[in-house]
Amino acid sequence: MEIKPFKAFRFDPGAVGDVGRCISPPYDVISPTQQQQLYEKSKYNIVRIIKGKTTSFDNDDNNQYTRAADYLKTWVEKGVLRQDSTESIYAYVQDFELDNPAQRLCRTVPDSQTAIQLKRRSFQRFSFIALARIEDLGKAVRDHENTFNGPIIDRLNLIEATGAKFGLPFMLYEDAQNIADDIIESAVDNRPLIDFLDEQDVRHRLFAITAKDGIEAISEMMQDKSCIIADGHHRYQTALRYLKETSNPKTAYQMTAFANTRHEGLIVLATHRLVGNLKNFDLRKLLADIKEDFEVAKFEFGSPHAKTAAKQKMLAQMKAEHNRDKNVFGVYGGNCSFYTAVLKNKQAMDSAAHERSRSWCLLDVAVLHKLVLEKLLGIDGKKLASGSNVEYIKGTGSAIDEAIAKVDGRQKQVALFMNPIKMQQLKTITDVGEKMPQKSTFFYPKVFTGLTINKL
Repeated sequence: MEIKPFKAFRFDPGAVGDVGRCISPPYDVISPTQQQQLYEKSKYNIVRIIKGKTTSFDNDDNNQYTRAADYLKTWVEKGVLRQDSTESIYAYVQDFELDNPAQRLCRTVPDSQTAIQLKRRSFQRFSFIALARIEDLGKAVRDHENTFNGPIIDRLNLIEATGAKFGLPFMLYEDAQNIADDIIESAVDNRPLIDFLDEQDVRHRLFAITAKDGIEAISEMMQDKSCIIADGHHRYQTALRYLKETSNPKTAYQMTAFANTRHEGLIVLATHRLVGNLKNFDLRKLLADIKEDFEVAKFEFGSPHAKTAAKQKMLAQMKAEHNRDKNVFGVYGGNCSFYTAVLKNKQAMDSAAHERSRSWCLLDVAVLHKLVLEKLLGIDGKKLASGSNVEYIKGTGSAIDEAIAKVDGRQKQVALFMNPIKMQQLKTITDVGEKMPQKSTFFYPKVFTGLTINKL
């Protein structure tokens, strides 16, 4: 992977005040409510460019993309955005806490009771931002999720209108020597270019690596690396398509954030499933049908306090089975019980996914999608893509309790809880060129937008 430093455009605190109020999460996780909140945080918030509001009066000459271009042009002219004078690789440090450190990649929890008793723990994730030469997907750059044409067209429209790139694909590389991580650790002793706390209490700091030896060390280290796209598949595919459609040599590089798979702060969390809008849904029938392929354990409760204990027992059992390399998921249907379902015979996936590799068939999320969503509930790939029956819940904060509340409130019919994938599984799947089921991975925290901007 060829990378190089660049002179980023960044928000000038002298013009905007608190730069943290101008930064936002990536465009594809911003809800309409959060979009409005970001608009209100600052008149210079990057959301106006990456996910601008639309109106009923929009046309070819006046729309969210033309307005994005106007914002960028005006902000540069007014000095709201200024280009750095020195070519840099940017160290990006994120500090955060999690309720359950057992969710860290490849971490082993000794027993189920430990999983219940674990307290919040602090983590720090290192990554660096550089320009990366765009490669066709294959050996040098591997993906693990399918992409859709709609989001790619949306991002293409934005690049074509603004002549700039804002979002960061998030890629993983492996380096046992921790060359970049050591350089980032040294950079943290300096004054940060940006330092802010987001709404989830994640601290984001940006540092410039300008020393020639540091830049050369990172660039040389990356020369023989093959990278996995952890997040931002549509951003990368957009860059690839734009490169093929334009003759601008600057489009041959994509602004990208890179993290070392060996870094202890690299966290992957689960993405849970909420199922609803199914005709003639019967929880008792579903549980009976699940028992054909799964061993089912029941955790009953009769009071709010007992409900919390039953939920924790389910989660602890899920984690314990996960550590034993068992395929397992949790179930809640609002009937005063939580359940775990453990696959009895891995051969059950042979007929359900005969065209897939053994590694793919051993994914918890693949087992759930094939043997439960598709086989028992009739939710096939087409229905999944439509989004009418399955809602995806990121495994952070109070997400599990919110999912339970939606089932209790009959907004949804059943909640299906997942463990996070293991890093080795991600590597194995991408090595053979396969794609995981959608929403299989959730790398936390998200890489924010607006820290650096690359004008073409």
